[in-house]
Amino acid sequence: MILNYIWIGFILIAFVIACIQCFVFGKTDIFMEVMQAGFGSAKTGFEISIGLTGMLSLWLGILKIGDRGGAINILSRMVAPFFSKIFPEIPKGHPAMGSIFMNMSANMLGLDNAATPLGLKAMKELQELNPKKEEASNPMIMFLVLNTAGLMLVPISILTFRQQRGAVNPADVFLPILIATFCAALTGLITVAIIQKINLFNRTIVLTLGGLISIIGGLIYALSQLPKEDISKYSNFAAYFILFSILVSFIAMALRNKTNVYDSFIDGAKEGFQVAIGIVPYLIAILVAIAMFRTSGAMDYLLEGVKYAVALSGVNTDFVEALPTALMKPLSGSGARGMMVDAMTVHGADSFVGRLSCIIQGSTDTTFFILAVYFGSVNIKNTRYALACGLFADFVGITAAILLGYLFFH
Repeated sequence: MILNYIWIGFILIAFVIACIQCFVFGKTDIFMEVMQAGFGSAKTGFEISIGLTGMLSLWLGILKIGDRGGAINILSRMVAPFFSKIFPEIPKGHPAMGSIFMNMSANMLGLDNAATPLGLKAMKELQELNPKKEEASNPMIMFLVLNTAGLMLVPISILTFRQQRGAVNPADVFLPILIATFCAALTGLITVAIIQKINLFNRTIVLTLGGLISIIGGLIYALSQLPKEDISKYSNFAAYFILFSILVSFIAMALRNKTNVYDSFIDGAKEGFQVAIGIVPYLIAILVAIAMFRTSGAMDYLLEGVKYAVALSGVNTDFVEALPTALMKPLSGSGARGMMVDAMTVHGADSFVGRLSCIIQGSTDTTFFILAVYFGSVNIKNTRYALACGLFADFVGITAAILLGYLFFH
């Protein structure tokens, strides 16, 4: 519903601005330019979606190997002590734990489209434990806020988009995304835990979070001491080393358990193909609307207004061109993805704006969309404080993304 209004708004605003450009300023060819931009973006959206098919098929195939080979189950047992503390109302051994872990694993691997069905399954299982069927339970809210924070360890789709847009080192945004998304996830966890009176000083929670914070803090310190040209090199190495390690570890576990690796991969790849095809109309729709909005001049007016306001405060305004991605991110994943692609197309994949848009895209997830779809799937009408906590985590993640963009690339 939200994306419906956003899409209509983009096109109507583009028409109004185009009318002003034509009848007030005499730019009579503006309507032709707007329509041609829409046609061109429709073609671009299709090409991008088809380009994603291979990557999504690859990683859903690898996830299927991990699932059937037992690697996912082992990882689930590893995180069980921590999960039992942040989801204290879920009984030990309940299948919801496994579904939550699978959903978060897909999110961490950057497979947001694969994460959605797993998240819906988790919500259905959490609803079975919910005593008030129309009101969000505490575990539901914790799960949803962690989901909207969108902790992403391997931003597959973002790296793919950067490669398609001609980035010299597509993975140079890897570490900034990791740090920003961790800030958002940590904020969401702490906020909900305080409201739900979960003891954050529990030994398991302290050790887990302390370890993660130490790793992230160490990365920030180490990278801040490096020349900027070396930051890109080490980010590139870390990203692809992790990717290759995941693949090898999943295959090794599957071989150990005598799982048919090839058949498992094919089954997962088939699912990836369907997921990729499914996003074609959504990406085309939002890219067309964005192209019309930008070509009409509406985007320029909006950004100039924001830039003027920021300049009055004395703050550097170079980040303003990346704000459309930030403004769209809580509302729509496909919308923010379109804004990111548009920023790379207009400014260049390796520009400050192009890179910053990618970091913002990976810093958090689509709060309104996730809450609407997940809660709607189990008929939850009272979401309690889930939205407020999710938006606060978004704000922290996006703010961290902007600061990291300046640290790494400005």
